[in-house]
Amino acid sequence: MTAPSLTDSSMTTDRIMRLAPVIPVLVIEDLAHAVPLGRALVAGGLPVLEITLRTPVAMDCIERMAGEIEGAVVGAGTVLTPAMRRAVAAVGGRFCVSPGLIEGEGDEGAVPLLPGIATATELMAGLAAGFTRFKLFPANVVGGVEALKAFASPFSQAKFCPTGGVNAANAADYLALSNVICVGGSWVAPSDAVRAGDWARITDLARAAAGLARGPTG
Repeated sequence: MTAPSLTDSSMTTDRIMRLAPVIPVLVIEDLAHAVPLGRALVAGGLPVLEITLRTPVAMDCIERMAGEIEGAVVGAGTVLTPAMRRAVAAVGGRFCVSPGLIEGEGDEGAVPLLPGIATATELMAGLAAGFTRFKLFPANVVGGVEALKAFASPFSQAKFCPTGGVNAANAADYLALSNVICVGGSWVAPSDAVRAGDWARITDLARAAAGLARGPTG
């Protein structure tokens, strides 16, 4: 498969998910950390950066990282409303990730949306809304690898990015599944390394994550 162009403004959720086996989930407290952190991750081979909207500087981080980091595809996590989705697009974000389904929001919108599901009922609602790509969240709480195996047969059109409890020790187990394209996790950017500005350590962690093998879907 031809690699997606990072500059393609019409990139779909599926294409974004296929850029790397791991999407870093980032909670950034200090705006000064945003660009060097993003550059360290991209240098290690992880171009897709999910900035969670859990801090006062999150939107500013998205805007700065999107504008200053070559090779990065910057988006937002913890997107809870249609207004938040539009706001992310307005500052240059290229995708949104939600912990659940957002009422009234479908696959079409200001930027691609990866909605979260935890149950078969939620997954059916997401499919009815036009989605085929989902975040399984919180993956470790709702059954993890075994839940995804159970979803594979009745929901063959659905592919996943499990997040929540995914780490360096179990990421490969998820990525081996036929219905998993990538995983999301924070282990590639430990908070102590970010606070210390240890960007070399983060690049090393990213490089190891980028080298993880994917199954037949990825």
